[in-house]
Amino acid sequence: MLITIVALPDAHAIEIAGLRDTFNEAKLSSNNEALYQTHIVCEQDGPLRCSSGLRLLPDATIDDAAPGPIDTMIVVGGAFDPPAPSPEITDWVRRQGASARRVGSVCNGAFALGAAGLLDGHRVTTHWEHAAALSAAYPQAIVESDRIFLRDGHLITSAGETSAIDMALALIEEDCGRSVSLAVARRLVMFLKRPGSQPQISVQLAAQIAASTPIQRAQAWVRDHPTFDLSVIQLAKIAAMSSRNFSRVFHEESGMTPGDFVELTRMELARTLLDETELSMKRVARTSGFSGSDSMRRAFLHRLDLTPAAFRRQGRDGHEAQVEVRSIMSSAECRAKALEAIAHADLALEPEAKQAWEATAHDWAALAVTAATQETLQHALLERKSG
Repeated sequence: MLITIVALPDAHAIEIAGLRDTFNEAKLSSNNEALYQTHIVCEQDGPLRCSSGLRLLPDATIDDAAPGPIDTMIVVGGAFDPPAPSPEITDWVRRQGASARRVGSVCNGAFALGAAGLLDGHRVTTHWEHAAALSAAYPQAIVESDRIFLRDGHLITSAGETSAIDMALALIEEDCGRSVSLAVARRLVMFLKRPGSQPQISVQLAAQIAASTPIQRAQAWVRDHPTFDLSVIQLAKIAAMSSRNFSRVFHEESGMTPGDFVELTRMELARTLLDETELSMKRVARTSGFSGSDSMRRAFLHRLDLTPAAFRRQGRDGHEAQVEVRSIMSSAECRAKALEAIAHADLALEPEAKQAWEATAHDWAALAVTAATQETLQHALLERKSG
């Protein structure tokens, strides 16, 4: 498959190199050297100057003949306020986009797709700083600013920078299956293979500005124990502070209340589970730390103006030929998490903590079953395709 990366001036080097390296790693992980051929194309001949000053040598210009039919065309835009693309690049993108199986963009590359008329009627995303400008420039596009990447039919757009790698992993999963995509993510030493529905600015990133160790300790406890009692009283004990002082310092350092941080952390986990698994709403709520599906529903309506069920449906619209039974981790990884939770339960002294760890172990065990089912289905599909 020929992957053509259209690189525009002042692009982030990480976006171009990230795409190329990720597709190349897929060839290594699948032991299939012919799987992808990546081709970097620029409008003009000579080195491309990236936003950092780094210069990259493209494989060809838009005037050169492609080495074969383009399967996937991805336009990487500039890092700064997007200038209007030239008539030449607009015409080339329009013509190539009409015949490519998939068309994509990274960051401000969406503006080039918009100029070519390829965004009309589609749900799209771009870097959050330029989402309003994209919506104003191309009102026929449905711009969603809080996605790291977004698939709508044959079109896939991403926020930029590291999200280019997340988008590439999603395409690899579509082409080769989840096992290859996860293998690539591990080779790239990625902390997490993120679904497209993940917000561009996560609550964890926003909260990392906390300067004091007690607040950081409380935040880490929330991230690691979402199903526990995370009231201000309990978090203040972990931070070794009075409840009143803890609330004040937490808000000063993280820009949100402890309650908001807890709810947003649980919502991030719930969003991932809704996007990556087939767990019921009740189990998603429980695994994420909500008291029940009703409280999760209220949080989603308050924060996203969507119900969890609508969020799950929206995240899957436009995805073609994908196995619907999916899990966030492999079955072996889920089993390991379950065993770890059982060990914590055995060591817990307080009945409440013991019950919480036992519930966590039960949920990881359920995820292991879901993952094993998904792996069996993927293996069967691969055998069917090879046959």
